[in-house]
Amino acid sequence: MVRAVRLLFFAASLTGAQDAQQAHAIPSAEEQADLMKAVSEGGNSSVDMLRALEGYLAKYPNSVQRLELYRSLTRAAIDVKDDARIVKYGVPALEGLGTGTDPVNDPILLDRVTRSLLALGGADRAQQALRFARAFEDLIDGMEPATGRDAAKRQDDRERALGRALTYQATARTVLGQTDDAERVAARAFAKYPSEETGRAWSESLLALGRTEDAMARLADAFSIPDQYALPVQRQQDRQHLGELYAKLHGGSQKGLGDMLLEAYDRMTTLVETRLQRLAALDPNSVAKSPLEATISSIDGKKLNLATLKGKVLVMDFWATWCEPCRAQHPLYEQVRQKFGPRNDLVFLTIDADDDRSLVEPFLAEQKWDRNVYYEDGLSRMLGVNSIPTTILFGKNGLISSRMTGFAPSSFADQLTERIAAALAEP
Repeated sequence: MVRAVRLLFFAASLTGAQDAQQAHAIPSAEEQADLMKAVSEGGNSSVDMLRALEGYLAKYPNSVQRLELYRSLTRAAIDVKDDARIVKYGVPALEGLGTGTDPVNDPILLDRVTRSLLALGGADRAQQALRFARAFEDLIDGMEPATGRDAAKRQDDRERALGRALTYQATARTVLGQTDDAERVAARAFAKYPSEETGRAWSESLLALGRTEDAMARLADAFSIPDQYALPVQRQQDRQHLGELYAKLHGGSQKGLGDMLLEAYDRMTTLVETRLQRLAALDPNSVAKSPLEATISSIDGKKLNLATLKGKVLVMDFWATWCEPCRAQHPLYEQVRQKFGPRNDLVFLTIDADDDRSLVEPFLAEQKWDRNVYYEDGLSRMLGVNSIPTTILFGKNGLISSRMTGFAPSSFADQLTERIAAALAEP
């Protein structure tokens, strides 16, 4: 965020210049200098950035760059979790400050501003939140289906965001007294993304309708559902609230509540497993519990399940067509491969990490490299490969025995040879 704000002056200057032409106003040299000073004073602290930009706007309340300033102030307020400031700057930033600029289609701003409006409470803010939550939903619905690398994760993120957008709408409608509509939207939120948050919101909408039995069932779902994003304190609050509701309907006793929770747990485990299987169809590696359970694809479209190589030493060479050190390292890598020759207990895997896969085959042909190349298919993320070239060795036990990041021309071949030999010598 701070890096983005450091570029504020340049982005704002462009925006300001366009607005200035429309309004026949050009920011003075003094105003521009003060803006640069404010951004510099903000440094690497969101708190300091808030103070500096607020000071700037106090001096120049009608700055032609104020829309970009409001957006940056909103992001800084999000960083420090300041709901009041998120709303103060986020609402006008999303609405274009009445300058005639189109509303901002920024999913992060729409998400956090809506959440903050609801956190601050009140009917007027609920009405604003409902409007922004609808825009948030429309933005997500308009996104292209997730495909390719990390498709499962991106689809999961998309559905989770849609669940939040609908939950915000349900909460806003409850505040506005639209209880029937709130319950219907909350049910949709849970269907789109079953989670602790959407389950609790559905329960709250049912309570507002006086349907306590149904509300308890949904709250039991919220408490029981496997959800990596649920905080322990939230689980505890759900459990406490559920116990209070149950006891109220059963003469102060919680006897039988355990059976309800076990039923909910079984129900939610099955629901989540079904969802994960659907996501796995987009990306089989999304459900892999370890890198050696992953499946990677060759440039010819063939699939390789790494689990079939269990018990062998694996040498994974991560590279890309744009990587100059990779080109320099490749002949040395091939020397090491030739040194060991064909063996049943040693496998070399050349793994391409290009975003644009259409570049790979022409590159291999031009460089006259072997076509026995695989795409990383999410393996880089699973192994934490953040730079290339990177060479990773797995021992026969399936554990990483060596990681070589970067390229040292004078020592690479000898080091790789020694490490492979050591891995092969292990039982």
